[in-house]
Amino acid sequence: MSDNTILNANVRSNTGKGSARAARRAGRIPAIIYGEKKDTISIDIEEREYRKLMNQSGIFSRLLDISVEGKANTVLTRDIQFHPVSENPLHVDFLRIGKGSNINVSVPVSFINEELSPGLKTGGVLNTVRFELELECPADNIPEKIEINLEGLVVGDSIHISSVNLPEGVKPTITDRDFTIATIAAPTKMAETSVEETEVTDETDEASDTESESKDSNTEN
Repeated sequence: MSDNTILNANVRSNTGKGSARAARRAGRIPAIIYGEKKDTISIDIEEREYRKLMNQSGIFSRLLDISVEGKANTVLTRDIQFHPVSENPLHVDFLRIGKGSNINVSVPVSFINEELSPGLKTGGVLNTVRFELELECPADNIPEKIEINLEGLVVGDSIHISSVNLPEGVKPTITDRDFTIATIAAPTKMAETSVEETEVTDETDEASDTESESKDSNTEN
C-alpha cells in the first residue's frame, strides 16, 4: 500500500470561471492533473485538506495520491496560484507521475550539528546561499530534505554541492559548476575590526610615504 497522502477529488465537467468561483465558494480549490501523455483532468479538491499540506515543508516534493472517481493518480504539486490580496489558493496544477520515472524537484536544505561547528561556537554566522536544492530524483525516492553536517567547520569554510551526501539515484540538476550552498562567515564585530585594522594600516602607510617624500624634498634643497 502506498505511503503517499491521499486526497479525494471531484471531476469538474465545466471549466469556466463561473465553475471555478462556485467551487471556491463551496470550500474547494479548482485544479488539473496533467502529464504522462494522458488526457488532462479538471478537478477540485477540499481546500482545508490541501491547506494542511501547504503549511508543511516540501509541498512541491511530496507525492500525493489523488482519487478521481475511484482511481488513484500519483502526482506532484507543480504550481499554486494565489489571490494577490487574500493569498488564498485559487488553482493548483498537479503533474502526473509514472512508475519508474525521474522528476526534477526543489528539496529544502536542513543543517545539523551546528553545536559541533567551531566557527559557529566562536560567534561565526551561518550564511545560507541556497535554502533549496534543485535535484533530479526517482519518483519513488524523493527526499523530504537534504541534511548538511556542520561538524568541524570553521570561519571561512564554504559548503559546496560536491561535499553533500545525496541519496542513491539523486543528483543535482546543475552540473556545470560546484555551486555554494552555505558559508561560515565571520562575526560582524570581527569583520568590522578587520576593516578598521586595514584602514589604520593604510593610513600609517600613507603617513610614512608622506614623511619620506618630505625628507627627500628637504635633502634636495
